[in-house]
Amino acid sequence: MKWDKKESGNFEDRRGMSGGGKALLGGGAIGIIILLLNMFGGETGQTIGNILEQTQGSQTQSEGTKTRELSAEEKELGDFSESCFVYNNETWTKLFDENNLQYEEPGMVIFDDGVNTACGNATSASGPFYCPSDKKVYMDLRFFEELKTRFGAQGGDFAIAYVIAHEMGHHIQTLLGTSAKMRQAQQGKSEAEANKLSVCLELQADFYAGVWAHYNKNLLEEGDIEEALSAANAVGDDAIQSKMQGQVNQESFTHGSSEQRMEWFMKGYKTGDIKQGDTFSALLN
Repeated sequence: MKWDKKESGNFEDRRGMSGGGKALLGGGAIGIIILLLNMFGGETGQTIGNILEQTQGSQTQSEGTKTRELSAEEKELGDFSESCFVYNNETWTKLFDENNLQYEEPGMVIFDDGVNTACGNATSASGPFYCPSDKKVYMDLRFFEELKTRFGAQGGDFAIAYVIAHEMGHHIQTLLGTSAKMRQAQQGKSEAEANKLSVCLELQADFYAGVWAHYNKNLLEEGDIEEALSAANAVGDDAIQSKMQGQVNQESFTHGSSEQRMEWFMKGYKTGDIKQGDTFSALLN
């Protein structure tokens, strides 16, 4: 991906600092299972963080204590992530303006091990997630090495760009009221029915990631879309369940199958039309 260094006052790099709360890696059995089954935390990062706190113990650390210096590679990866964050904000500001809507820029935090959020304490095991309570995207960038080595994704910088755009998609859903409506619709539903609504929300975030890519084709290099599709394929519920459990249970899907994730990303990328992203009507009717 072609990119220039861009900066945002809403971007925080907390790497090299203690995370606050339970500073746990996804290396333990519980952490790995939760990471696998909740890939891309969506808006449920707070739940994952709470589960980890209940299942494993660790000393609480105060956030902001410097623990190590970042390598040159880590610094470049942080700069790239910040630039992607800015590119997303620029695109969505323009699209909201065109539709007579007011865009509110979110925050983004990159961290090591653990982090305090308005949704509760979270750890690296939660994967990237968006917290609607403070309107921030949270991400431990070492997740992408896990995505490549553990789950067979192709890797590459545009895989990172895709995940950031997906989490930014959850911010769009918060601004448009989609997330609140979905949570309300889940009330009183069976677990299977509530999961279907969650799948619709996640696939719409993939669609929005594709829309972002559509309006940033000038940044794309050969193979970038393939990198995004490889990441989407690797984190489909069926792919994760098959790898983790040896079988697939569609009723327990919360993010969508590999095919669905790739399909909705490509629909957004090909059309660039946010009005074509009604995954709820497409999948529930």
